[in-house]
Amino acid sequence: MATIQILDGGLGTSLDDLYNIKFDSKTTPLWASHLLVSDPATLQACQHDFGVAGVDILLTATYQVSAEGFVRTKTAQFPDGIPRSAVGPFLQKAVDIAEQAKVRDSASIALSLGPYGACMIPGQEYSGAYDAEHDDEESLYVWHLDRLRMFAEAGGEIASRVRYIAFETLPRLDEVRAVRRAIRDSDFDVPFWISCVFPRDDDLVPDGSSVEQVVRAAVAPMEGGAVPWGIGINCTKMYKLSGLVDLFGRAVTGAIAERQISDVPSLVLYPDGTNGEVYNTTTQVWEKHDALTDNVSNNRPWEEQLAQVVNEAYEKGPFNSFLVGGCCKASHHDIKKLGEKLKSQ
Repeated sequence: MATIQILDGGLGTSLDDLYNIKFDSKTTPLWASHLLVSDPATLQACQHDFGVAGVDILLTATYQVSAEGFVRTKTAQFPDGIPRSAVGPFLQKAVDIAEQAKVRDSASIALSLGPYGACMIPGQEYSGAYDAEHDDEESLYVWHLDRLRMFAEAGGEIASRVRYIAFETLPRLDEVRAVRRAIRDSDFDVPFWISCVFPRDDDLVPDGSSVEQVVRAAVAPMEGGAVPWGIGINCTKMYKLSGLVDLFGRAVTGAIAERQISDVPSLVLYPDGTNGEVYNTTTQVWEKHDALTDNVSNNRPWEEQLAQVVNEAYEKGPFNSFLVGGCCKASHHDIKKLGEKLKSQ
């Protein structure tokens, strides 16, 4: 029997759509994490919505957290930006809020960490086009390790309060390797997952790497690299999911046959909850694309499509453990229906 855990949905888009919180790179460079500074009560309410939806895992509001992002954040108390020495209480608050948002005692917290590109202005997690100072594995390893250490140094025993670490929306193969090295050399000794983004028309990540390459970079033996608990896909259109999952399954099966891995990782799936919309990083607006709308599977409910992908993945193998939720535009209503759908099957 498959083991399925339910993850939450799109925090930033839920804050926008349901709480009228607007973000832009000039005034809120931390995006959803900005509410840790400006409006923790609203952040608490939005995360509590997902808790009420019955999730097994809640992500912290830290996806776009970075030392640079805090420095860009101007407040009355910190008119020149929030220095690293003052960041600790805000990082503690992220975990506090997620813990308080839980409804089920058995629910866990995952520390959400986006790629370097999510912290650029404009964001580049969908392109993987990084600046020259962060354009190779070594520099990305240093950046991710420094951010992990920022959390470890924040106080509040964050490392012992999170059940997982989520490295999300990775667009580059060298960044997959970099986070494996960074987590190994950090103070965090918890399971982690790696999920990549597939925004292109083909089945490649933004830097042109294949699913086979992604899986091997994520799970194959690597000197100085930790082995992830889970691998998968996030922030990707639903219509692409089935084909990508097949490719993930074949790649993992191949790695097992070659004895590169002995244990099958959990499959992590949290696609967009969109209906043909695409986020324009230049205008910072969600725009409707008719071509993508045409790809929506007969207008079937989002949760039905995702549940079908999970069921087919389990039947085909090799996966028997799943973490399933939503990304951009997936609300707590969608997550509740997804949980009910999967538990009824």
